[in-house]
Amino acid sequence: MSETTEPQPLGSRTTLFQHALRLHQQNPDAPLPHDGEPYPDDEHFRGRRSRPQKDTRLRGADVAAILDRHFGDPDATPRELADAFHDVAVPIHQNDHIAAAALRADRRRVRHTGRWLVRHSTDRGAALVGLALLATDWAEEDIPLIQTIGLLSNTFGPLAAKALRRRTGGGQALLWLAQRVTGWGRVYIIEELCEYGHGAGRAWLLRHACDGDYLNGYFAGKVATATHLHEAITNTGGIDDDLIDHTGRLLHTMAHCNGMGMTLEHYPPAPIVLAAHVAHLSRQTPTANRYVNAALIVDRLTTKAPEQCGCTTEQRDEIVRQYLAVLNRQDWCAAIQANDRDDDFASWFAGNVANRLHLRAFPNPPGDDR
Repeated sequence: MSETTEPQPLGSRTTLFQHALRLHQQNPDAPLPHDGEPYPDDEHFRGRRSRPQKDTRLRGADVAAILDRHFGDPDATPRELADAFHDVAVPIHQNDHIAAAALRADRRRVRHTGRWLVRHSTDRGAALVGLALLATDWAEEDIPLIQTIGLLSNTFGPLAAKALRRRTGGGQALLWLAQRVTGWGRVYIIEELCEYGHGAGRAWLLRHACDGDYLNGYFAGKVATATHLHEAITNTGGIDDDLIDHTGRLLHTMAHCNGMGMTLEHYPPAPIVLAAHVAHLSRQTPTANRYVNAALIVDRLTTKAPEQCGCTTEQRDEIVRQYLAVLNRQDWCAAIQANDRDDDFASWFAGNVANRLHLRAFPNPPGDDR
């Protein structure tokens, strides 16, 4: 079957795929602005009448029923599915019911239908179903198609990640997408990249996985574990500023992500990585960002019980002492005093962290009555 023989959906304007491709061409090496939102079908999508199944075991069953009827008709074309899912709650994650419907049908027809729906759908539900169909297959030639729709990552990220992982070369494809997504989409893609294995993605994960978003808390521990961070940061070679700075972000995130993902308490190498980070920090050029990140790590170490930081009391106290020795050095104090951070943040930092830690960079923090 040839995709060129299929007509466009009647009344269509911009497809989800065209929308993602256009924005990607404008931002080839960066995430799409606002994850590509608003999508072209926003007005149509807001008016939908679908209600998710209360029984989670049944979610996706109605989608699977539509697919079974479609694939049961040998004369049905993908175009007939273009508006079939408007009033159906289509899961954004991999779904057993939909996967089973795909596996019950002819593989070539499923692949053709999935490609057509991803490329030509003006409705996100239909595009999601197309991506779900491709996620059951392993054709390598679909990678560019999946990557492009995956750039709309808050909606299409989970299925794009699963679909790419099934392909030969899926690790590189996932890495390409990870470098171009933010928010929830970044969570989905990086979690899958961690599951995929090391390969070429390990160096990037060790240096760039955390972009500062609070959602990083969902995957920081997975990144530290999957990349064997404790080995990388204690290695005698291959240490650079990007690795040290990102290690600090990982530690800061894991120290504050309770209820989201793995914390320092449940990360066995925590004392090793903390000690290695502060040792490298002491040899780095002082900057405001490094100062603040280190001080926030120390703040959590000193406000939680040692075991909640993954350390013994002796380990925790020695690590804190080393951090404070760096932060109270004259060159580090000068770096934070000369920073151009937002005044509100600096006031909060000085009043709520530096005062309690007796940091010399803030001898008289706001709110201090002495």
